[in-house]
Amino acid sequence: METIRIEKYEKWSDGMKVPVYSLNGTVKGDIKVERAFSRPVRDDLIKRAVLAEKSKIIQPYGTDPLAGKRTSAHYHGRRGIRMSMMNREMARMKRIHGSGGLSMRARFVPQAIKGIKAHPPKAEKKWKLKINKKERIRALLSAASASSRKDVVAKRGHAVDNVKHVPLVIEDKMQDISKIKEVIVILEKLGLKKELERCAKKKVRAGKGTARGRKYRVKKGPLIVVGNDNGVIKASRNLAGVDVVEAGNLSVSMIAPGAHAGRFCIWTESAVKMMDALGER
Repeated sequence: METIRIEKYEKWSDGMKVPVYSLNGTVKGDIKVERAFSRPVRDDLIKRAVLAEKSKIIQPYGTDPLAGKRTSAHYHGRRGIRMSMMNREMARMKRIHGSGGLSMRARFVPQAIKGIKAHPPKAEKKWKLKINKKERIRALLSAASASSRKDVVAKRGHAVDNVKHVPLVIEDKMQDISKIKEVIVILEKLGLKKELERCAKKKVRAGKGTARGRKYRVKKGPLIVVGNDNGVIKASRNLAGVDVVEAGNLSVSMIAPGAHAGRFCIWTESAVKMMDALGER
């Protein structure tokens, strides 16, 4: 996917009104949003927050402390003894002693066959990256602001030509949906039929990932943010490209996958209010 460079946007004035749609796709009313979508877009801050979130799921790994050291090879450094390695035209490294084809073969050192690694990965390495709480909140609001701009969402690859409004806010009855068929019908009424068709297409991944449990690449589709989950998460989990999350569990990597801001989001009324309250900090 092409990297989207988001330049500095003018800050929206506080107190914008966003239409609220019903499950039938008609305008039910409007909601006043003061801070949720008014932050300037900071792609550098978004990237830092995404990297900090991804670092928490990295599993530490390291080599066996005895790898390359399980050998009888040793070094004779004295003169005048049997099998002495002094005054001989050979490198002074640990070697296997005795008769046979492996006699005087170098071992243990990094440059030898079956030797230790020079600088192996350490299991005690700390992978977790830190980010300030206020910075993370600013990054979340900045990513939400990017998702509220139709031109940025379209540049990211979403099919939003037929979408009725961006940002798209729907009534709280969406949280009570319990069947995937109902979710598909609602999304199509909101103008997301082409977006669902785009996400349904999957591509075979290039490389060895095909043999490691990630054969297909699935595109990122709409993100539905709800205030409370009353069954909609379970109903939507088998819909390709569509993710549903509660506003309290919303992360920057969900709303800006791969640190690329502009994912198309569908907000419920309660979720918008929670994001608005978060902007007061």
